[in-house]
Amino acid sequence: MTEVIVRAEGLRKSYGSTEVLRGVDLTLHRGEVLALLGPNGAGKTTTVKILSTLLAFDGGRATVGGYDVARQAAQVRRVISLTGQQVALDLKLTGRENLTMVARLSRLPRRIVKARVAELLDAVDLADVADRRVDTYSGGMRRRLDLAAGLAARPQVLFLDEPTTGLDPRSRRALWDLVRDVVAGGTSLFLTTQYLEEADELADRIALIDGGRVAAEGTADALKRQVGQARIELDLADGTTRTLPTTGTVTDVRALLQQVEADGVVPVAWRLREPTLDDVFLTLTGHAAVTADAATPAADPTTPAADAAPIHERKAA
Repeated sequence: MTEVIVRAEGLRKSYGSTEVLRGVDLTLHRGEVLALLGPNGAGKTTTVKILSTLLAFDGGRATVGGYDVARQAAQVRRVISLTGQQVALDLKLTGRENLTMVARLSRLPRRIVKARVAELLDAVDLADVADRRVDTYSGGMRRRLDLAAGLAARPQVLFLDEPTTGLDPRSRRALWDLVRDVVAGGTSLFLTTQYLEEADELADRIALIDGGRVAAEGTADALKRQVGQARIELDLADGTTRTLPTTGTVTDVRALLQQVEADGVVPVAWRLREPTLDDVFLTLTGHAAVTADAATPAADPTTPAADAAPIHERKAA
């Protein structure tokens, strides 16, 4: 069985009378991508802050890389990196200068810093603009550079807290490709997102969080199977829609359409619809999650803004 590199058991966190986490259980295995998917205020950022040692918790237990988050915070920080919702870069420095600073703060041997910085710039496709100031970069370029900064010390676990917030679809997909490369290089990834498509694209497993609790966890396909099978939707001339369950295979769909025709039903249009992650959320929580084009999310409103700084930014302070 694959080693568990992040484990949370019964995590609880409150701010005054507001209970943000209500007993969260999660596991991330080595070499895996786990997506924590949920709407704003669900507890995603709070969970990441706890696991990355930026925030104390009220109950439960958590380990990262075999180290206890509460009692061995310094050891945890040595094996992780966190890229938060806000880009943690000095806009007045060049891309190369930013990465050089982070590499030195990460205590990389001085003799390898230059080569490591060049490697990171190539990895995020910014070598051509490495000597431009970051305040001239686009949002997508800044995000890629921020991710490169988080990878300077080759972390065992990378926490990405809503990494594509505010990016256009093209920049978002470019960052997805980069994330896949990072994981292929051996880093385990804990990703929070409110984009359904992002979780579907990147995650080996998905944990649906709502109201401070994990509602369900599993692969995207397994979660979708919980809400039933695919269906054919027929739009009829009178404005109504008729739904027929199907296995989704070509043979079954063809047979159903032939039967509809034999029954004298003439649809204006038809489509095959398979369960989505939003269907899963609706079934398990009673409300929809978010759409693939969700508005720019904010940090959890109950968490102090000062705690939102990524690990590499806090070291630079």
